[in-house]
Amino acid sequence: MTRVVLFGAPIAIALSILFSGGDSEPPTITGQASGAEQADEEEPGAAGQADDEHAEEIAALPAGLAEPGMKETASRLVSSAEASTLDWRSRYGAIEDVGDGTGYTAGIIGFCSGTNDMLQLVEAYTGKDADNPLAAYLPALRAVDGTDSHEGLDPGFTEAWREAAKDPVFREAQDETRDRLYFDPAVRLAKLDGLGTLGQFVYYDAMVLHGPGVGADGFYGIRDAAMASADTAAEGGDETAYLDAFLDRSRSAIKARKVQRDTTRIDTAQRVFLRAGNLALDGPLVWQVYGETFRIP
Repeated sequence: MTRVVLFGAPIAIALSILFSGGDSEPPTITGQASGAEQADEEEPGAAGQADDEHAEEIAALPAGLAEPGMKETASRLVSSAEASTLDWRSRYGAIEDVGDGTGYTAGIIGFCSGTNDMLQLVEAYTGKDADNPLAAYLPALRAVDGTDSHEGLDPGFTEAWREAAKDPVFREAQDETRDRLYFDPAVRLAKLDGLGTLGQFVYYDAMVLHGPGVGADGFYGIRDAAMASADTAAEGGDETAYLDAFLDRSRSAIKARKVQRDTTRIDTAQRVFLRAGNLALDGPLVWQVYGETFRIP
């Protein structure tokens, strides 16, 4: 298996993230919800106000996973699970339908045509360069959002994606969309939950793998379930015990899927680091995914 499904059933993509320390409520989701589940809209400016409320608190904390070297490590760890390679930069032009019900999966973290994040990415790219190879496919991407359909995308979309991936502007747009939808929200919330660098990575990987959904199989639903059985460090709980509970819920969500149910990214990677007490995610790191061994010095 060369990669795993990034998202399960159609989910809402979080555009505005509202974080409250120690609060189990998920962020308000104001973007377009994929499929039939359309989320309520939050009042304008509320997300920014919530970020401002905790900005000073977060700024006073160690950089953790946001430190450039650690962010590179996180990208390599995710890529080992998503594409069986540490060379995550080689994935900008990757695109295929992996048969998981989310349409085309592409790019450095597997943006999907059926889960809204690919649409957001191409819209952002077109905002930077209106005359790009993917701009003509925006109407089709809007039409198939929330489905696994290729209507309006075939036969030229995959070739256009690979052509766009040669453009540094598109690669930058992928980086920025990854950070805005997944990396930054996950790290910020992990810090507010009192988690160290490993916990921040666990959140980030789960956000990428499960998507920012509020259901039982989405990131926020998994976090809620974990918090119901163990206190976060910010609540005075034991960090290792909480992360164990979170990984248990994440693993259960993977096993509940109809396809792509491999759990080695937890069993022989994240759980290995946790059992070794490596909450700082210090190197050297050695782990396995799908039976293949990876190392970061």
